Amino acid sequence: MPEAACNVHLVNDAQTLDATDPLAGHRNSFVRADGVIAYLDGNSLGRPLSASADRIAAFISEQWGTRLIRGWDESWLDLPLRIGDDLGRIALGAAAGQTTIGDSTTVLLYKLVRAAVDARPGRTEIVIDRDNFPTDRYVLEGIASGRGLTVTWIDTADQVTEADVAAAVTDNTAVVVLSHVAYRSGYLADVEAITAVVHNVGALMLWDLCHSAGVVPTQLDAWGVDLAVGCTYKYLNGGPGSPAFAYVRASLQTSLRQPIWGWLGSATPFEMGQGYEPAEGIRGFLSGTPPIVGMLALQDMLALIDTVGIDAVRAKSVALTDYALALSDELLPDVTVATPREAQLRGSHITLDDDRFANLMPELWKRGVIPDFRRPNGIRLGLSPLSTSFAEVEIGVRTIAELLALRG
Repeated sequence: MPEAACNVHLVNDAQTLDATDPLAGHRNSFVRADGVIAYLDGNSLGRPLSASADRIAAFISEQWGTRLIRGWDESWLDLPLRIGDDLGRIALGAAAGQTTIGDSTTVLLYKLVRAAVDARPGRTEIVIDRDNFPTDRYVLEGIASGRGLTVTWIDTADQVTEADVAAAVTDNTAVVVLSHVAYRSGYLADVEAITAVVHNVGALMLWDLCHSAGVVPTQLDAWGVDLAVGCTYKYLNGGPGSPAFAYVRASLQTSLRQPIWGWLGSATPFEMGQGYEPAEGIRGFLSGTPPIVGMLALQDMLALIDTVGIDAVRAKSVALTDYALALSDELLPDVTVATPREAQLRGSHITLDDDRFANLMPELWKRGVIPDFRRPNGIRLGLSPLSTSFAEVEIGVRTIAELLALRG
């Protein structure tokens, strides 16, 4: 991105920024919504690509419709592993054979956390921050309850640091679960440093990548990450309810056994025999029949990110969030910015806090401005670099300011 994109102070720069944005042309690759003038919720659900509409239609008529059951043997059965390898290479910094697609984030969290605690017998604690996404907290509480473990809570204001983790872990810690990007504040954690702290006490580290996958360059292999999960319907544009992904470091795959023993994760799935023996490698972390239709759109977004490059996506993300912060400072001086101002400390969304925001959302949506709201008082502006324009950011922030002024 041009240097000016990172130091914006005027509200009338959107046109210039869009005109000089090297990724601007890719916005035309996405399906547009009539009546929506500013879509600022890509961190909850990404826009669909036009190519995905074509792919899904072709799948129905040319694959499912014509190949029928033969499609499993011809191409479908290995799709979770093939797409997993692509995702690892393009967006996660993961070598082949360590990432798979399937199940929901909740189910994959359960699988990997259970596998982690079972692999650390005698350790009685699992660690998570109190402000993490509810699913992550609930899954850990459920596992702790069922396995007689203790949950150690990190109490922070949406920003978990290396020091916070060092103060929480002990020789009794089995696994630590944290989010790469905090779902509310947008704070970007130091994965490598925190993972090293966890390893120092002999525990395993699991990262939730839901709000970073596809928008923040990630190096799971180089950073020494043990386990990771993430959804594919945010910045990976897989569509509503598209299946999540799981990463298991290759060196751990023989020592971890996931608890949901389904037929497709067995060593010999088509023999239908008695007794369960897990398949070798990442395939052993599969369970049931893969959600083929749910994986179709994801392939198009991965192809686009591969063409553009994840570093270019990140540069645009930083420019968009810088611009949103500058606009907020100028147009919303009385609103609290909950997101770090340093680009290296935030993901691709910013959160603005104000007690008036809960009542503002219906009118924003009515006007075609679509952010989302996180209780108790936060509006999140989720900025997807390949589909969001600077003009949309300006429209969104300006509309919030206008509605606040109308309400006094």
